[in-house]
Amino acid sequence: MRVHDAMTIEVQTISPATTVRDAARVMADQDIGALPVVEGKRIVGMLTDRDIAVRAAAVALGSDTPVSEIMTRDVQCCQSVEELDHALDEMGEQKVRRMPVLSKEGEMVGMLSLADIVCIDDDFRSIGRALRDICTPHGVHSQAARTRPDID
Repeated sequence: MRVHDAMTIEVQTISPATTVRDAARVMADQDIGALPVVEGKRIVGMLTDRDIAVRAAAVALGSDTPVSEIMTRDVQCCQSVEELDHALDEMGEQKVRRMPVLSKEGEMVGMLSLADIVCIDDDFRSIGRALRDICTPHGVHSQAARTRPDID
């Protein structure tokens, strides 16, 4: 099975200039916890509800702060033609529950989440393995070590 068999095609996105307030409103209105940040069709970052809480609210950044100041810039992506098992392994390794999907040309064409995979794949062992890896504390996307994206 390939990523394009499981991914969500209609994905809400925001621009780097979107304010934290407006991004939070989109998340609330759409009942979602993550928004890809794009310029044109190219992904430049990812913003999660946790980013808003940990990277903005916890350090008292204003709600008019552009999301470019708090988004995760190093976004792990997969390609639509990639094997689903490989994408699951990458999600586990990167400790992410969702991953933007790119075309061969590098344009964002969808989003792959664990929920998408659960809905179409009966092999719960591979999903369980990825979830175990994701839930193991610390890693490249851990926010425990920093509260601002510009602090190493």
